[in-house]
Amino acid sequence: MPSDIAGQLTRVRARIDAAARAAGRSPASIRLVAVSKTFPTAAIREACLAGQLDFGENKVQEGLQKITESADLSIRWHLLGHLQRNKVRKAVAGFGTIQSVDSLDLLARIDAVAAELGRSPDLLLQVDLAGETTKFGADPDAVRAMLDRGPAMRAARVVGLMTIPPVPDSPEEARPWFRQLRELRDRWIAAGVPPHLLGELSMGMSGDFEVAIEEGATIVRVGTAIFGSRHVQH
Repeated sequence: MPSDIAGQLTRVRARIDAAARAAGRSPASIRLVAVSKTFPTAAIREACLAGQLDFGENKVQEGLQKITESADLSIRWHLLGHLQRNKVRKAVAGFGTIQSVDSLDLLARIDAVAAELGRSPDLLLQVDLAGETTKFGADPDAVRAMLDRGPAMRAARVVGLMTIPPVPDSPEEARPWFRQLRELRDRWIAAGVPPHLLGELSMGMSGDFEVAIEEGATIVRVGTAIFGSRHVQH
């Protein structure tokens, strides 16, 4: 079947605009990251041709291959999946944003490698709000300790928070998790954490991004609603 990635992108953007306006927010304050994991570079090219700039990959190796294959395009690459310490160098070299920083050790390692490579990636700290053993992320106390290190970073820059809530049966079921992340951010700023470390809230995916926008998301990560059903990897 012919692809309609451009049309799907248009529809997703319209939904983002409508959700932002309904919440009294500027649509320009929300960044759409197209989650291209498991989809071929041809799909990325089609989305890029339709004006999409930000793309997200879950796996370092798959992402690096696509980064190489699309080197002629102006793309901002986000690493969304868990980052193992032994892949930090490759990730820092390839991705402009790493959204899945989940430990103080990983934060320090990324910063050291970034300084060595002359890179300055943006970092989001992944907050585990639900305590799910099947997901990565740091608990709020650990994230607070990571924020304390933020002002002393040499090369990488902490710019906000990311969360992946439990899979909801309906968009409304995700709302409390999104609200919790926003309230956590607001409390930390009120307690003296420099606001520039907490400017971004990455939350919301294909099934619930409108609710996430209502609760303050500045980045939404949308895959299926743009590219269609996920390709199964073996």
